[in-house]
Amino acid sequence: MGFFGDYRATRRDERELGEGVWRRAHDRFKRGLDRYHQILESVRDPELRAAAVPVANELAELLPRVRGVCMDAHVRAPSQTQDIPHSPSGYLSDVHRQLSRAGNAMAQTAEALTMARFAASGVARAAAPDGPSGADDARAPERPESPSAGVDSIRRRGAVVEEYVAAAEHLMAAHDPSRA
Repeated sequence: MGFFGDYRATRRDERELGEGVWRRAHDRFKRGLDRYHQILESVRDPELRAAAVPVANELAELLPRVRGVCMDAHVRAPSQTQDIPHSPSGYLSDVHRQLSRAGNAMAQTAEALTMARFAASGVARAAAPDGPSGADDARAPERPESPSAGVDSIRRRGAVVEEYVAAAEHLMAAHDPSRA
């Protein structure tokens, strides 16, 4: 993107998200998403990759929704510090909590992908013959789980991320001043 592109993006983020809690919540989510994609690039197992790519696409579709919630929250209660702004009934604290949970769940999804990647590489190593034919089977290492167990964990964690984002959106919609 280059220096000027990065500069413009930073200025746009400051304008739309501020420099406080809403920007941090957005950036935490984005870092988790970036990490998931970085790990996905290193996945070599075709089964795991085929299952992880649709999850990556679903998670990427959540980023504009998270940005929208953060932008709306910043418009309603601008934040330039790490303090969550006051709101009637404390709903902005609840919104921030859901966004934080979404960011944490995103990081856990990336972690689950890492674990599945290691399990898949262990399966590949265990399937390859190590020694000469007729080696002592008593010394053969146990074969690790297939990547499908990790795939289920990735899908579950991805669904949790989506639930937290939806909860934040719901809270913002329920307290929309234009609906009153």
